[in-house]
Parts: sequence; structure tokens; C-alpha cells
Amino acid sequence: MIDSNSISGLFGARVTDRNGDKVGTVQQVYVDQAGGHAQFVTVNTGFFGTSESFVPVEDATFVGEDLTVSYDKATVKDAPRIDADGALSEDEEARLYSHYGLGGGTSSTTGDRDVDTTAGAGYVDTDRTDDVSTTASAGHDTSGPDTDDAMTRSEEQLHVGTETTQAGRARLRKYVVTEQETVTVPVSHDEVRLEREPITDANVGDALDGPALSEEEHEVVLNQERVVVDKEAVPVERVKLGTETVTEQQQVTEDVSHEEIELDEDGTARDTTTRP
Repeated sequence: MIDSNSISGLFGARVTDRNGDKVGTVQQVYVDQAGGHAQFVTVNTGFFGTSESFVPVEDATFVGEDLTVSYDKATVKDAPRIDADGALSEDEEARLYSHYGLGGGTSSTTGDRDVDTTAGAGYVDTDRTDDVSTTASAGHDTSGPDTDDAMTRSEEQLHVGTETTQAGRARLRKYVVTEQETVTVPVSHDEVRLEREPITDANVGDALDGPALSEEEHEVVLNQERVVVDKEAVPVERVKLGTETVTEQQQVTEDVSHEEIELDEDGTARDTTTRP
């Protein structure tokens, strides 16, 4: 149970479910008037936190800036849609207790449930006899007995970063391709050539050596070159994979919200927001 001393620290607290998943942040706190402890909080949920869901906090734990509730995120987001603009009616309170399986409220609901609100956040009307009230962020965007004389204007800021993800894979694969190659090679061979020479004083001795008439046979060996093909595998180059980082510009467009403050003076509204 979150007592009255810790209520002021709940505004803007990070809300996590029983599994540790983030649900949102606390926007308003509904206090049990009888016990003075926090009974419900509203948590911004939905796309870009545009909705508020009620969640009981009587069994919640609040440590530092973290509020851990006893329900899962889906249960909180599916809670009955109730306008967070004042105290809860008996019917609204019963619907919430039924949704969360609590079996009924823990505080009385006598008297008129009307709540005076200022700047969209209510404070307890001192003339009421309710036991359940709403408390908004003191000193921020509410007027009441526990606030100062200023209000804070907030806006969403867009923070854009990058993360590294896997875009694909590249592989080197080697395979064998067979192609024909033609090379011109010079080859030689012997051919028979008949040579005649006249009888001279230099060769007359060889010419008269032997019988005057005879039958004779001479044989000459003819040679030729033939093409011999041999192949060997030799390394020609090394190929490897590398990466390089290429930076390009990419535009991101997103919606951001901001608060504006206007001055209502004698029924005339005047915008007081200073824009850059």
C-alpha cells in the first residue's frame, strides 16, 4: 500500500507490470480519502501514449521512480475507458474492480461525485463528502491548495538514433570452368632430298672405290617433331571478402506533441506560448 507520504512521488513514475514490462507513466493519482493512501493511478497507454488507463495500486510496490503493479500489461491496456477528469462514480469504480477481479470497492461512495477541476486536473472540493478523490501533479499543470503560482509547459522531443542490424550475407564460392585454348606450336620434320654432285679431283677416289658396275641400296632415317601436351595447376591470385561502411542520409518523420498555455482574461483567450 502506498501511503500519503509517497503520493507526490508517483507523478511521472515509470509503471511496469508484474512481468517487468513497461506499461507507461503515471498521469494522475486517485486517493482514498478515508485511509489517505493511493487507490488508483492513471497510466498513459495506447499509440504514443494518447490514452489513460486506470489501474489499482493498493497491492503495488513503489521503489525509486518505478511503480510495479500486480497485473500484466494487457490487462491494464484493456481496462474500461473512463474519463480521468474527476472522481470516480460508483458505477465506474465497480467496473474497474470487476475488470481487475477485485470483487468490489474498498471505500465508501456517499455524496455527490462532482469534482471541481482546473486546467484538466482535479482537486478535492472541500464541501464534498466523498471518500475517493483525484490528485494531479502538484506545481505542474494544476491549481489548488497544494500548488505554487506557476505551471510547467512540457513537450515531446524527438530522439533519433541508429542500431546495427543484419542486412544480408555474402559468400565466396569457387568452382571449375573448362574452356578451350588454342596455341600455335612450331614442329619440324625431315624430308628426303636428292643431291647430285659432279666427279671432281676431290671426290674421284670415293667414286672409283668399289666395282665398276654393281647394285647398291642406301637407307636414310627420317625424323619429325610431334606436339606433346602437359597441364599443371598453378596459383594465379588470391581473392578474399572485405566490407566497407557507406554512410547515407535518411530522413525520419514522426509526430511529436507539446502543451500550449493560454491566458483567459475577462473571457478573452490569449496564447502565451513562446515558440522558437
